[in-house]
Amino acid sequence: MFVPALVEETCCAVIFTTVGPLTGRPVTAVFVIDDSGGTLPNARNCRYGAMLWGLLVSAMPLAANATALAADPATPDREPIRIGMSAAFQGPSRQVGIELYRGIATYFSEVNRRGGIQGRPLQLIAYNDSYQPDRAVDNALRLLGSDKVLLLLGFTGTEPVTRVLPLLKKYDSDHGLMFFPFTGGAAVREAPYDGLVFNLRPSYRQETEALVGELVAHGHQRIAVFYQSDSFGRSGWGGVRKALTDRHLQLVGEATYARGTMYTGSLDRQVAILQSAKPDAIICIATYAASAAFIRDARRADLNVPITTVSFASLDSVVSLLRQIGAEDQRDYLQQLLFSSVVPDPKTSALPAVKEYRALMNQAAALPPTALLDANYQPSGYNRTSLEGFLDAKLLVAMLNRLGKNLTRASLAAAVVGMKDLDIGLQHPLSFQGRNQASDEVYFDAVNSNEVAGTSAVNEAKK
Repeated sequence: MFVPALVEETCCAVIFTTVGPLTGRPVTAVFVIDDSGGTLPNARNCRYGAMLWGLLVSAMPLAANATALAADPATPDREPIRIGMSAAFQGPSRQVGIELYRGIATYFSEVNRRGGIQGRPLQLIAYNDSYQPDRAVDNALRLLGSDKVLLLLGFTGTEPVTRVLPLLKKYDSDHGLMFFPFTGGAAVREAPYDGLVFNLRPSYRQETEALVGELVAHGHQRIAVFYQSDSFGRSGWGGVRKALTDRHLQLVGEATYARGTMYTGSLDRQVAILQSAKPDAIICIATYAASAAFIRDARRADLNVPITTVSFASLDSVVSLLRQIGAEDQRDYLQQLLFSSVVPDPKTSALPAVKEYRALMNQAAALPPTALLDANYQPSGYNRTSLEGFLDAKLLVAMLNRLGKNLTRASLAAAVVGMKDLDIGLQHPLSFQGRNQASDEVYFDAVNSNEVAGTSAVNEAKK
């Protein structure tokens, strides 16, 4: 069993995990949740801290043993390889963080079951940032500092990731690196951070280029954009503008919304702004909650033009929300929708990596600790976000295996640039030779009345 480590600053608690579904053996883990805002040693200062500190001290031998049991049959006396993650496990973007975590942890669990990396188990230390940049920065400081992780993995969202990037410069001499953030933003692909961040997914510029190309090819030239008013939204907005300019076209309208907007909120004002521009297609650079809310309100206002989204708005999450409200309203909201994504179809693809994903998700799909989950959260089935997390983990493990026993931040930093022929079971081997992005493939899924029609990848989209 893979045992995650977790600290979430909301209240004071100690949680023990004792079930090993793969091995049937007992596994014990300790989690301290500190409302004092301090690090683990400061837990004794929080509410009920003295009592919990006593529990923690008495449980430390069991917690240390949990890593070895989790990694069985990895050598139990080898120090774990600590990997640090910060994502939205709660709030309006929670499904992204939770499903990304599930994919990563499920593959890590399988690697540990097979013996780990050179006998060392993988340990994922996950913190919730609720899609808030300041919390992501705090989490990164703790992970790179006191947690002493080897690397950062799966940080989520353009704005939180962008705010963390200066910390990588601060830790540059100590080789602090970030791998495979869940963002297509430009900042993680350009100087001065391009040597400190390594991406699997294509950029938003590539996604918007592909979306504009698809719309124009089908006769749409009056294109508007709905986007989040931060670096995520501006990155996609800039990509749409460039793609249109390259085709001698221009935006006919634009409307923004605030980060953190809930699906339950109204976006009637934004719909009215774009409706007045009389677009014949709209591109959304938005979270899944805001995308679903915009589509809902647009259809209620009889704005019945094609609406597209980039990959951060997971197709699975948007369709689920629209299907639910459609049943309540007795109305079909799933008309003329086009989603771009950066991974193959998780349900139908015959690629070896995707078949392995389905098999492992069926056998022992991981979940974050219950302290991170809202009580009413229902895990999704096969979906693009957990598949992306799975592929992130699979690529990372392939890279770590190449380093052998000399696995340090410095050795990783020296070796990763120029790595090539990383075959993880996708259409082509992946490479970081001369670049910090491994894949250029953008996929489309068209949705009409609950029918999802996937298309082949748009290979080598313009960077």
